Amino acid sequence: MLIWLDNSILNVAMATMADPVAGLGAGSGDLAWIAGSYSLVFAGTLFAGGALADRFGPRTTLVAGLVVFAAASAAGAYAATPAHLIIARGLMGAGSGLLMPATLSIIVQCTAPAQRTRAIAIWGSASGLGVAIGPAAGGALLSHFWWGSVFLVNIPIVAGCLAGIAAAVPAVPAGGRRRLDLPGLLLSVLGFGGVVYGVIELGRQAPWTSPRVLVPILAGLGLVAAFLVGQLRSTAPSFDPRLFTRRRFAAGNIVLLLAFMALSGQLFFAAFYLQGPRGLTPSAAGGVMVAAAAGIVLGSLSAPTAVRLTSARWTTAGGVLASGVTYAAYPWFDQRTPLAVIVVMLFVQGFGMGILGTPVTVAMMADVPTRLTGAGSAVGSATRQLGSALGVAVAGSVLAAVYRRELAPVLPSVSEEMRERALTSVEAARSVGVPALSEAADRAFLTAMSAAAVVTALLAAAGFAAAVAGLSARERPPSRAERRSTPAG
Repeated sequence: MLIWLDNSILNVAMATMADPVAGLGAGSGDLAWIAGSYSLVFAGTLFAGGALADRFGPRTTLVAGLVVFAAASAAGAYAATPAHLIIARGLMGAGSGLLMPATLSIIVQCTAPAQRTRAIAIWGSASGLGVAIGPAAGGALLSHFWWGSVFLVNIPIVAGCLAGIAAAVPAVPAGGRRRLDLPGLLLSVLGFGGVVYGVIELGRQAPWTSPRVLVPILAGLGLVAAFLVGQLRSTAPSFDPRLFTRRRFAAGNIVLLLAFMALSGQLFFAAFYLQGPRGLTPSAAGGVMVAAAAGIVLGSLSAPTAVRLTSARWTTAGGVLASGVTYAAYPWFDQRTPLAVIVVMLFVQGFGMGILGTPVTVAMMADVPTRLTGAGSAVGSATRQLGSALGVAVAGSVLAAVYRRELAPVLPSVSEEMRERALTSVEAARSVGVPALSEAADRAFLTAMSAAAVVTALLAAAGFAAAVAGLSARERPPSRAERRSTPAG
């Protein structure tokens, strides 16, 4: 819940952080990195978190991750520049990478196979609770305090989590003394970071052929390839690429990657739409976005019933399709679109994302040995976070590029300094205080949002195809030895 609270609360605060007066004056590239650095480091450290959970026990890594998360949150709250906040967000991602695999590892090891689908559904619905609390809490905090309060709120929540762990979480035994693959961890973070960096640079008006785009993307892909080769040769890999030879495991991760790319991209531009052309306050925008969270919670809790009535394959495909339809509706949104329509769309979008999480997770974990549940859960979690980082980078790049292209020819007569400021972001354009410039910026943003929405809808369509084509194989039932090693309750 805490992990997803931090993501959703940030979406509401993005517009404020872009404001040069009330926030940090962050540009579109800065905002993409503020959102993406968390997910990127999170994805890279999940493999280490899984290995540490298997070696030292998930309860220990759960506590360590929470402590790192709280310290980084305090640093982020008092960041003086966008660069400082990007670093703090990356450290928060490292804390989340430690604690996330431990949560699922504890659940899998403490439930019998017959209980596991329901347990994972409840675990998944907790993310919906975080998404639900985030927009409302963020809007309320920004209405009374400065932007840093959205990070400080994490500290009392961490304190409550630590107290709950001491009182209720069992000391699940470690799975074995697995070696921590630091070179592999470094290669994965640098590789994925290079790809994301290149995509963000593309949004800063750099052409595809520019070295600023091509060099980091090609270097990143090369490092990712080296990471995969190293894992294949390692006697104790943090991540075993051979798992992707299993059809359901591979297809499930592809679905998660595409679905979370689409979702994170949509949430990135939706917050700007509500607080920009729609003119809502942060508190009101947060209230509207709660609809998506309510859909996630209901979808997560409905997933076991949907799987029984249909199958994991069609439940997952239906969820991706439902979300994709809502993304395709955004090109028709403008300043006059009724808020009721937006609320319904956000609810359907959330329901689709909520209902697909459980069947995909159960399918991917079915072939993972109990002793490696920490590492196995890290793969699915890393895929989600990598999708989130790439989704923000892609949507942010499309948004920034189209916004500049549309605004530049129609800029009113303003000074060169104001012109450059207006092209940085729509929030910066409004801060100039020229009504004609604000109206032109809003029109340019709506066109840019439409282009970004088309991209997210196409990602969802690809995820639907992957679910239909790849999730038809049967799950492997647990072996007799695995059933004997699983606690009865």
